[in-house]
Amino acid sequence: AAREGTDEIGLAVMATTFAIVAVFVPIAFMKGIVGQFFFQFGLTVAVAVLVSLFVSFTLDPMLSSRWRDPAGGRFSRVPWLGRFMDRVEAVVEWVHVVYGRMLEWAISDAKHRLYVPAFGVWTAARTRRWDALKPRRATISNRGIVLWTALLIFCGSFALLPFIGKEFSPQVDESFISLRLNTPVGTSLESTDGKVREVEEVLKQFPEIVLAMTTVGSWDGRNYARVNLKLTDRGDRSHSQKDLERAIRYALQRIPGIELALGYDRPIWVNLLGPDPDTLKQLISEFAERVAKVPGIADMEISEKAANPALSIRLNNDAAADLGISVQQVGATVRPLLAGETVTYWLGPDAQNYEVNVQLPREGRRLASDLGNLYLSTNKRGPDGELRMVPLRQVAEIVETTSPQIIKRQDLQRRVALYANAEGRPSGNVGDDVKKIVDTMQLPPGYRFVIAGQQEDFAESAAALVASLGLAIIFIYLVLASQFASFTQPIAIMASLPFTLIGVLLALLLTGTSMNIFSMIGFVMLMGLVTKNAILLVDFANRSRRAGVALHDALLLAGQVRLRPILMTTSAMIFGMLPLALGLGESGETQAPMGRAIIGGVITSTLLTLVVVPVIYTYLDRLFEWRKARHAARQARGAEAADAPASGD
Repeated sequence: AAREGTDEIGLAVMATTFAIVAVFVPIAFMKGIVGQFFFQFGLTVAVAVLVSLFVSFTLDPMLSSRWRDPAGGRFSRVPWLGRFMDRVEAVVEWVHVVYGRMLEWAISDAKHRLYVPAFGVWTAARTRRWDALKPRRATISNRGIVLWTALLIFCGSFALLPFIGKEFSPQVDESFISLRLNTPVGTSLESTDGKVREVEEVLKQFPEIVLAMTTVGSWDGRNYARVNLKLTDRGDRSHSQKDLERAIRYALQRIPGIELALGYDRPIWVNLLGPDPDTLKQLISEFAERVAKVPGIADMEISEKAANPALSIRLNNDAAADLGISVQQVGATVRPLLAGETVTYWLGPDAQNYEVNVQLPREGRRLASDLGNLYLSTNKRGPDGELRMVPLRQVAEIVETTSPQIIKRQDLQRRVALYANAEGRPSGNVGDDVKKIVDTMQLPPGYRFVIAGQQEDFAESAAALVASLGLAIIFIYLVLASQFASFTQPIAIMASLPFTLIGVLLALLLTGTSMNIFSMIGFVMLMGLVTKNAILLVDFANRSRRAGVALHDALLLAGQVRLRPILMTTSAMIFGMLPLALGLGESGETQAPMGRAIIGGVITSTLLTLVVVPVIYTYLDRLFEWRKARHAARQARGAEAADAPASGD
């Protein structure tokens, strides 16, 4: 019995396994960020499925031949479990009866009359005889009703797309919030620290914050600060990280003189490239005014800040050359005195080495006149024979000016950027609105916008996933065609693939989940998972047909026999993905969209596959019989043509 059972499902198991492998291998070798995310995942699943194929042909038949099949007295030691299983069995039997009736109706050739007024529209418009608009009679079979209904449901699912948010990846509750603060340009380190202390006082009103680490000043300048907040564990607080971010943003808006941004990488990022800095500043300001009106924009910031106050030393070349003073000498003299320089090390009483820095005192480097009083060595000698020293103001003019904080370039052009967070809306939808503004902005020649950040990553990932989806479909068809030795039957099996989209979109909409790289990966994975149901049906129908069973009876028998294993595998898939879909554990929000997409796709694909695949099978079978009869007729006509001269003789 074990050998016969293995032989019966052998083809279906092999086809299902290779179809799943054909999906996960392209996922593993995708390029870009998605490939980095899912390389190990794709290879692990592919190898695990191949190992399970070996186990199903070796260990499982051996165990099933050794284990006794429980008789009617099963669960005698656990009565409540026996009663529960009896109820489950009753439900399964009822599903068998209902499905059998539904399948028999779906594959029958019963005709229905329809009155379709649209049939006369073209005739009335062409002949201007409006009496042609009267309803016309048409007939449609049960199989046609099933196909048209499935097609309408599939096309109607696209209407759900505008109601589903879009983003690169879901926001994860990491119990960590990072704040970036900046004060006006030119603010001293002490003033910036004072503003940060005000921020810290406001943050004390949030009991969810258990630790705050502050850094004042950075490579961006003395007017920047970073505050990193550690929150209590997610299970120990009633507010999510997203809710706390919203509350913190609102509370800190009351502090004057600071600009606030949450997070390290803001999802909205647009670069503007061009040759002239002043024109770039004007264009990015106009762009920012329009972006600020987009719903959901928060923490917007422009990279082009006000210039820092600076002192410019303009050397008098003639005077400096006469005294033998070069630009390099001026820089080498001024730099250590203003910025400081380590000249030696001091061994302290604690046996530790300490740096000894030389720098002018603060009161000696505040004004331009202080800088002019610095002395430089010349190549001229005084009466005493020593080299003369002259003040800097004697050979240079010191002018108060401004200097940009940082100059950024891209593609050999000056670059300014706009950054923003998204609040209350998925970042992808906010990014689409920003993209519309980019497309409508009129720029002078030589200037252009470049979308960057998560929007760019999402576009690249979507393109990679579409390519992976195409490869998966091609590989699945090749595997099925080789396993079933037919080019048409894989079409019936793969008809179950589009119906996964219905469940995916419904699941994302009902759970409030966005369309992101993880939900899209779940959709691609479904291409291999949902074909197993159709493979079981088609394989059993083929075996019955080879045994001499009629087409109608073979499909009914396949549905009744294969319904239980289809329900078992589908239920196992749903319950296996349920913890993933619930987002349990740390960073569970990342994998939850994939689990929800898989559950939704498996449910709808299973429900529609059980009815639609047998209907398509009947159409393909009739197509095959028609082609077979046509080929036989051609051969008969050829034989008659060959015999005609012989009969004439």
